Amino acid sequence: MPDSLSEIELVKLVSTGNERAFRKLYITYHQLLRTHVFRLTESSELADEIVQDVFLKIWNSRETLDGINNFKGYLFILSRNYTIDFLRKHIRQTILHQQWESEEVQTFKEEGLDGNTHNYYGLLDEAIDQLPPQQKKVYLLSRHEHLKYVEIAGQLGISRETVKTYLQLATASITLYVKKKINFIVLLLFLIKK
Repeated sequence: MPDSLSEIELVKLVSTGNERAFRKLYITYHQLLRTHVFRLTESSELADEIVQDVFLKIWNSRETLDGINNFKGYLFILSRNYTIDFLRKHIRQTILHQQWESEEVQTFKEEGLDGNTHNYYGLLDEAIDQLPPQQKKVYLLSRHEHLKYVEIAGQLGISRETVKTYLQLATASITLYVKKKINFIVLLLFLIKK
């Protein structure tokens, strides 16, 4: 492939499925785009992840690229929108997680278990021990080691999406386990008082 191809010609080649042209566009814009996304996220890890996702999205929808005359502008707008969506989703997940934690603490207070933190952690340990091995590893790496999805994925040799799924399943299982046990304990306390 000649080095003298214009950006428009490269984009047209990419739209036909030419991997070499795509690689050339990637090499040309990767670092510039990463810097742009880093300014928005202030996180190297997020910038790398978002840039990869943006280029993957471009490749997966390459047939629609043919009419684009300013690829650089298109790339920057696409990455900005993707970053904003990504950050919104991350903020929403954080808020939901905080609400969940707040509701769980309130449940413990209402059911008279607030003063007995040791039992609460023991119950959580039991719930974690009930998880399938991979879910348990992912949960512990995320919640105890405070690793990010990408770090966990790299350490366990699984995809980021698999990490996310395992963590969601683990959290749901732990919540269900703890709620069942708490309801049983409350019932037991109620019966003992009578």
